[in-house]
This record gives sequence, C-alpha cells and structure tokens, in this order.
Amino acid sequence: MRTALKKYLTIFLLFPLTGGCHKNISGINPNQNVLFQLDYENYAWGHIHNGFLIDADGNVLKYANPDSWNHPDSTHVLSSAQMAENIKVCIPSGIKISTEELRKYTGYIKNISMSRVTAMKHVAYDAGSLQFICYLYSEDKLEYKGYIMKMDGDFSCESLNYYSKKTVDWLKGINASLPR
Repeated sequence: MRTALKKYLTIFLLFPLTGGCHKNISGINPNQNVLFQLDYENYAWGHIHNGFLIDADGNVLKYANPDSWNHPDSTHVLSSAQMAENIKVCIPSGIKISTEELRKYTGYIKNISMSRVTAMKHVAYDAGSLQFICYLYSEDKLEYKGYIMKMDGDFSCESLNYYSKKTVDWLKGINASLPR
C-alpha cells in the first residue's frame, strides 16, 4: 500500500512538469518554430510558388507567390533568420493541428532524418517541384536542416522510411483541406 502511494504521489508531482510547454514535443528543440513544409514551385508558363508551413503550435501557415522567399541551400539548410523571414510572408490558414496529432508526426522527424533517400530521377517536363519536408533545428548553428520525405514533379525521389510515407500522406490530407 505504501509503495503504491509513493508511486501515485511521484506521478502526481511530476505530471505538471510534463505539460505546459507546447513546443517541447517529442524531443524536438523547444526553440524550433517550423516542423513541416509542403512546397510547390513551377517556372513553366510563368512562376508559381505556393505551399504551407506547420509551426510548433500546430498552425498551418500558407504562402502563395510571395514577393520574397528564402530557399534552402544545396544541403537543405536555412538559417533561423531566413526561416523567420519566410514565416513573416505566410498567412494563417485557419487550420490548427491538434497537439496529439502534431506530437505523433513530430515524433517521426528524428527517425526520418536518419533515413536514406532514393536517387533523384528525371520523370517529367514542366511539372515543377512538389516537396514534402520535415525540419530539425540546431540551436548551436542557429539553422534548420530540411529532410526531403518525397519530391514529385520534373524530378522525383523519396525517403525509404516508413514514417515518411505516413507523414507525406498526412501532409497531402492537410493540403486537400486548405481553403482555396
């Protein structure tokens, strides 16, 4: 009886320490502002650039042909300042991901980041680029490292990770639900 009381008392005392900080999800750096991105860009017949970011609060932030946009470098890295500038040109979509759902998919990011991606294949012309990306933030370097989960369009590739496929399907569902 006394052991059970100690166990419940310990849980009761530690429970408040596990909640409250909405950004401390699944081992992700609490200073990470952006978790996921769906990005479409095409230069055929004019320039189209649209997509959305999902922030650490679960807000889905849309962008459509922004005047300025910071693209990641060849290693898929953006500085925190560049990401902050990208966030500023986004508009709230009115969609907010539930905490439970956000925790679920954010929990996959580290696993996805360690996975291999298939070789890029040229599969079409004038189809643009549709990318599904997850991010990890490095506080030491003050940068976001993007991990391609899937790319479709002129070129295609995809992560071989099981969780990346689930996350891509989730992002597709969010994209389909966005007001047009």
